[in-house]
Amino acid sequence: MATSTGNGKKITVLRASMEVALEELDGPNARLADYFDIVAGTSTGGLITTMLTAPNNEGRPLYAAKDINNFYLEHCPKIFPQSSRWDFLNSIASSVVTMVGPKYDGKYLHSLTNQLLGDTTVKQTLAKVVIPAFDIKLLQPVIFSTNEAKENALKNARLADICISTAAAPTYFPAHYFEIKDETQETRTFDLVDGGVAANNPTLMAISHISKEIFKNKSEFTGINPTDSTQMLLLSLGTGAAKKEQKYNAAMASKWGLLNWVYDIGRTPLLDIFGDASSDMVDFHVSTLFQSSGSHNNYLRIQVDTLTGDASSVDISTKENMEKLIEIGNSLLKEQISRVNLETGRFEKIEGEGTNEEALEKFAKLLSEQS
Repeated sequence: MATSTGNGKKITVLRASMEVALEELDGPNARLADYFDIVAGTSTGGLITTMLTAPNNEGRPLYAAKDINNFYLEHCPKIFPQSSRWDFLNSIASSVVTMVGPKYDGKYLHSLTNQLLGDTTVKQTLAKVVIPAFDIKLLQPVIFSTNEAKENALKNARLADICISTAAAPTYFPAHYFEIKDETQETRTFDLVDGGVAANNPTLMAISHISKEIFKNKSEFTGINPTDSTQMLLLSLGTGAAKKEQKYNAAMASKWGLLNWVYDIGRTPLLDIFGDASSDMVDFHVSTLFQSSGSHNNYLRIQVDTLTGDASSVDISTKENMEKLIEIGNSLLKEQISRVNLETGRFEKIEGEGTNEEALEKFAKLLSEQS
């Protein structure tokens, strides 16, 4: 089984709902890391993946899913300080700074991840993880995984460095540099930015990782056919999109120059476009794979594409907006299961298949039975 997350805050509500269902089935100590073969996450999803799988002092997951909302409520305002957002002159000054440097210095995020994770490395996670970043020096993705870290010391990065890297969104945070040395003192260097540049939706990456391990004859996947989706149970949690808001149009973009494509009135068109395109293409591919084999119930993608205003932003971390995001997540649980229409790209409700909450409970029961 695999699970994947994108890069936002609403997914914590959905993950918490599943973990609560597992606790009801298997007791209060049940944690998501006990049930999934692979957990993948990008950007903020990479941070959540780490929090759910990194070991604490007792060798159990660092965070329960239900605790992550409070983590975001406490720390997001310090990661994305909003103190001057509504002051007009400071807003202009902030825009100028954004043109010549990242919007945020990232110091609080760096300090927080180092404090929480210390020198814990990716090979120590309690469930196998896959977390991408992008190396701007080599112009290629770098995928950190538990399995590769166990085989190659030069891929066994500290989880703190991985979290900082996968969340280093261009224009928002600075790129992250770090080095790894093996026992022979051979050194590998990394110049990394946000994993969303490579895999904004890491679902397909998780499937590919399982396939790779199968072809390498890994014993934990013995008997699984990587091309048979009926043998897979896949949960993919999106972080919301603003398709309904329709931020941009051809008339607007036809007047843009280089600067406007990168940064336009507080928005980042290129990042938005590439991020949504990457995420949607993955969902198209995975949906086609599962639907064509008649195993569509084995793939659950929970996503909302009707976000507007502050709720669709990357970094507005006011108390009001954070609470609104939690409310959106709770409401999403009660909505009908949706699937992407392969023609229009829009999510459409599927009548007769229950709500997202009911689907998560069914997934929890299957996971409990298979564990």
